[in-house]
Amino acid sequence: MEFAYNNYLFVFYYNVLFFHMFFCCCNIYFYSVSLFCIFALIDIKPGYFPIYEIMIFKNLNISKQILMALEEAGLEEPTPIQEQAFAVIRSGKDMVGIAQTGTGKTLAYLIPVLMKLHYAQGSYPRALVVVPTRELVVQVCESVELLTEYMDIRCVGIYGGTNIRTQQAAVYEGVDLLVATPGRFMDIYMNGIIRTSQIKTVVVDEADRLMDLGFMPQLKSILEVIPEKHQTLLFSATFSATIAEMAQEFLAPDPVRIETAAHATPVENVLQIRYDVPNIATKINLLKLLLTDSEEFRRVMVFTETKRNADRIVEKLADYWKDGLSVLHSNKAQNSRLNALKAFKDGRTRILVSSDVAARGIDVQEVSHVINFDIPSIPEEYVHRIGRTARAGKEGTAISFVSEKEEEKFDKIEQLIEQKISVTDLPEELEISDLLMDEEKVQTANIVYQRGKPMGGGAFHIKSAKNSKIPQKSRMDRTKEGRRKRR
Repeated sequence: MEFAYNNYLFVFYYNVLFFHMFFCCCNIYFYSVSLFCIFALIDIKPGYFPIYEIMIFKNLNISKQILMALEEAGLEEPTPIQEQAFAVIRSGKDMVGIAQTGTGKTLAYLIPVLMKLHYAQGSYPRALVVVPTRELVVQVCESVELLTEYMDIRCVGIYGGTNIRTQQAAVYEGVDLLVATPGRFMDIYMNGIIRTSQIKTVVVDEADRLMDLGFMPQLKSILEVIPEKHQTLLFSATFSATIAEMAQEFLAPDPVRIETAAHATPVENVLQIRYDVPNIATKINLLKLLLTDSEEFRRVMVFTETKRNADRIVEKLADYWKDGLSVLHSNKAQNSRLNALKAFKDGRTRILVSSDVAARGIDVQEVSHVINFDIPSIPEEYVHRIGRTARAGKEGTAISFVSEKEEEKFDKIEQLIEQKISVTDLPEELEISDLLMDEEKVQTANIVYQRGKPMGGGAFHIKSAKNSKIPQKSRMDRTKEGRRKRR
């Protein structure tokens, strides 16, 4: 009986297991058929989900020649500003583009503009790019050269501080895309070399910086000589009241506005650090201490508010890293500035000390750290400075040296970026200096307060008789009292 019972029990469990597996297989078959039907109905293949599609340049209807150049440069995915701006620019509408520093604004306007130019044609420029500094002119021209590897487009850059005749000759030979600083453009235009009748597209890059440097009159002059029917594109990292005013004056009514980040928002990949430092001498000591770690501080940009501080830093650091040091500010000769920037870009120097002239638009890859030796007076400059690191989605660090006098400036920066940056303790091995520079010393005027009735007749005093060129007797005769005595 026990053996028969065990057999029945075995058969029972076997049947339960068989039917369970059968129903599982049916369910799998049912779900597979259902999925197949769904994919068939919406005409897509399994494994393809458009919502998770990564946008690539090939999907943006870019010309084959530019795609080949982008592929050679290793660029495959557009940034948000590029993805959104291409269609608007190609439509011919006026546009304001606001995007964080380091997010590819230059390519955002160059690619569609170059596609509109298509090939070399005529002798006069058909597109104009206006930028605030000569370094930016060089950089934009380099980007054009990269994109036109398989195109026949003539690009000429003109800027001050160099031989104007050479630039005039280059423009006279024929140009399709002209990249210029405002002052040099007007100089060559007034000499009768630049003809603007064929210009259909005007790009104002780093618009806020142009305003800060006082180029508004030159911009007005440039746009006055451009044909009335043209497309104007305004690009900036920040959207301030001055940019809104510029857009209202220079652009068509209701231009398209593309803003890929909140106003004055730093790139998320930037780690922001603050040190409270008492004076300039201690700042220099802290800078030397940090730069000693060459493995962590692989490529560093040091920004100063003044040219004097830039020269001081170079003077103090030259004994330690003379061959690995470049300096960039407006007092340097043009060739010296370009060579310093090129050496830093090429990796021949590890440290670039610069005034704010290089804080805008200069595209240097792999910058590990940005150090704010001085806190900028204009809060927006902070955003542009730290945008030199963490470019193209990479990570970076921004370090600020804040003195007691600069705390108010830094508070305004924190209000602008809507972030509170915590203070980091100074390294224990840092040497705190008591030395004060001339500009740090408190200037007190030696004012002597006189008690009682003040002597003298104010700012203008009557000359004494012995110092007068007119004899005393004649002077008396000319007064009312002298005339009475003569009577």
